[in-house]
Amino acid sequence: MATAKTAKTAKTAKKPKTVIKVGLATCGIAAGADKVFASLAKYLDGKKDIELKRTGCLGMCYSEPNLELSFPEKNERYIYGKVTPETAEKIVKGFLETGRPVEDNLMFSNVHEVTGAEFLSKQQRIVLRNCGVIDPEDINDYIGVGGYEAIRKAVTEMTPEQVIKEIELSGLRGRGGAGFSTALKWSFAQANQGSAKYVICNADEGDPGAFMDRSVLESDPNSVIEGMLIAGYAIGASGGYIYVRAEYPLAVSRLTKAIAQAKEKMLLGENLFGSSFSFDIQLREGAGAFVCGEETALIMSVEGKRGMPKLRPPFPAQSGLWGQPTIINNVETLANVAFIIKQGASAYNVYGTEKSKGTKVFALAGKVKRGGLVEVPMGVSINEIVFDIGGGIVEDRPFKAVQTGGPSGGCIPANLCSTPIDYDSLAQIGSIMGSGGLLVMDETTCMVDVAKFFLNFTQSESCGKCTFCRVGTRQMKLILDRITEGKGDNDDLAKLEELAASISQGSLCGLGQTAPNPVLTTLKYFRDEYEKHILDHKCPAKKCKDLLVYSIIAEKCTGCGLCRKNCPAGAISGDKKVPHTIDTEKCIHCGVCIDNCKFEAVTAE
Repeated sequence: MATAKTAKTAKTAKKPKTVIKVGLATCGIAAGADKVFASLAKYLDGKKDIELKRTGCLGMCYSEPNLELSFPEKNERYIYGKVTPETAEKIVKGFLETGRPVEDNLMFSNVHEVTGAEFLSKQQRIVLRNCGVIDPEDINDYIGVGGYEAIRKAVTEMTPEQVIKEIELSGLRGRGGAGFSTALKWSFAQANQGSAKYVICNADEGDPGAFMDRSVLESDPNSVIEGMLIAGYAIGASGGYIYVRAEYPLAVSRLTKAIAQAKEKMLLGENLFGSSFSFDIQLREGAGAFVCGEETALIMSVEGKRGMPKLRPPFPAQSGLWGQPTIINNVETLANVAFIIKQGASAYNVYGTEKSKGTKVFALAGKVKRGGLVEVPMGVSINEIVFDIGGGIVEDRPFKAVQTGGPSGGCIPANLCSTPIDYDSLAQIGSIMGSGGLLVMDETTCMVDVAKFFLNFTQSESCGKCTFCRVGTRQMKLILDRITEGKGDNDDLAKLEELAASISQGSLCGLGQTAPNPVLTTLKYFRDEYEKHILDHKCPAKKCKDLLVYSIIAEKCTGCGLCRKNCPAGAISGDKKVPHTIDTEKCIHCGVCIDNCKFEAVTAE
């Protein structure tokens, strides 16, 4: 039988004077962090005063691989970026010889100023509090920073009603997109009777460019497990499932280890903390269907059926998994829960706005200098994230727009990016918070092409159950294809808006209901680009290749012949050392000539 003693921090050995951490999440490993770790393990072999530690993702994806040199006794941190096995050894060797951190590759320090340190210093990390800090494969590391104290507190000191009340006071809203009150959802499930109740973690992260859930699961899996335990205690559930996409093998591996270690320490299982509360967790790997992010489709998939949405009501809190009361929260929502219960609602709702409390994690990507994972209080502006944290636009090009909410969200023009990021403010300008994707675009981005990209995604991911979604999104996609090929007509924009209204109103689930959003917002804010494509047969961003006319500037052409040799259509002619020409009738607009020209003699207008 487990006791309260089980969850207390285990005794640990004396802390070493120096700790070196290497970020070994997917992004770091892809950049070569595993080689850095192996090299340092060999180099530091036998050096007892230094601990080499595996950790997760700090969110600094733009500077991977990352290495941290820290001094626990002094509370000093030095984070290095873009390290190689050679530079990592140089950093460590320099420290060992001088006793001080070297400056090369330094990205962040909490004791003196470093250029670019704003990426971390301007964040407020609650969900990401342990990411890049602890070893995600060692439960003792999580316990060492106060992990599982919240569930112990909930079970031994609070009633289920008090737990739900604390979540209500915190103002926590679901971070999966809709922003529904977490406490209200839990109270519905608690009030409904069933022979069993379930908690499901929705880790089926499917938005293009989104990687928030993956990073948390790879870097701090126990925070999600603890959040599920607290949710289970609050609603009276005895079991839970983590529905994670199989394309996240490292997340699956670390979740599997975390669950096994929690069971070994009697933090999962029967009669937890000497109480009558029992709870177990199982993993279910999804096949990557975007529609399974929708609650009812996800439940069907967990049950072993084809994931397709159902008409609601009944809602899952009334009749969910196997017909029993079920709550479904996503990774980020659950990762907030332990902090709220342990620290209290007031420590959480001090951040954010009146109706959007706490923080929000964003996957910052696109044409931004410092892309990665960021966590900020609700209410900060888009500009603050893009410029203060992200460092601005690549090559300092003009800022054009951001896409929030992925395929279900909308494109927000730069002139509206002083808008606070919260549920209500984004809704007012036609976008949504979504799960947290934030795609930055500059002047080289074609907004018609962006709308087509997202619509193509949702159209291909439609389960096909609804005619409006299945057929309507395809028709919208065909119209966008015509426009980007220079074959659009004056009626196309009206047709897009008419189809969008029908799809939004007639679709069963959120996928179809929100699929037209990228088209509608680009039509609203960038209608002139659509008109240029249709009326002038021009793409202002020069991205729609069918609308470009390729030519060679005679004064710059040396007649080297590279463009002619590589042209797949044989559209380029000319003698050696004589300026070449392009036959526009033969040209297939592939752009190979531009890619191969070393003299910038080929242009596309």
